[in-house]
Amino acid sequence: MLVFRSEAHVERWLGDRAPGATISIAKLAELAEAWWWDRLSPDWQPHTLEQNQAILERVGLIGDFWRLG
Repeated sequence: MLVFRSEAHVERWLGDRAPGATISIAKLAELAEAWWWDRLSPDWQPHTLEQNQAILERVGLIGDFWRLG
C-alpha cells in the first residue's frame, strides 16, 4: 500500500505504468474498522473468504480488483 497526497501525485508516481485501484484515506479507515473491529474479542475466529468479501462489498469496494477468490 502506498499513500499519496493527490491524484496528480499518483499520476506522477505511475509514469507509464498502468494504475491499480486507489481509495481515499477515509475509505481506508472505513475498511480498516470493518476488517479489524472484532479482533480483540475473546471469541474471535478468523473470517472466512466469504465474510471478508462481504466486508469489501459492504464498504463499497467491488469489481475485479477487490475480488478475493
